[in-house]
Amino acid sequence: MSAFSNTSDLTPIKIWDGVVARAVDGAEATLALIDLEPNTHVPEHHHANEQTGILIGGSMSFTIGDETKEIEPGEMWVIPADVPHSVVSGPEGARLAELFAPPRADWAGLERLSATPVTLP
Repeated sequence: MSAFSNTSDLTPIKIWDGVVARAVDGAEATLALIDLEPNTHVPEHHHANEQTGILIGGSMSFTIGDETKEIEPGEMWVIPADVPHSVVSGPEGARLAELFAPPRADWAGLERLSATPVTLP
């Protein structure tokens, strides 16, 4: 198995309606490129994984705990384990990269979608 991957070769994972991830798992973490369709609402949720990320393109309103911020490309976040959070993507959608530790084992049972090419900025 190679140490290298290309996002276009990764099987898209449907996380929620309007939210698709392409992920690679290591022994200690999952790295995911996540696309949100325009005006998509990710409901409040929490998980045992610490979550760090950066917005690559688009915009979103991010609520972490009791703090809400309008996020623009280049902005980053850290969500400690088990802290409730939610997102609403902007009118152009959003592309983000996120690291989850430990790996997202719970994604194993989610729907896999047909692979499509990924265009990066």
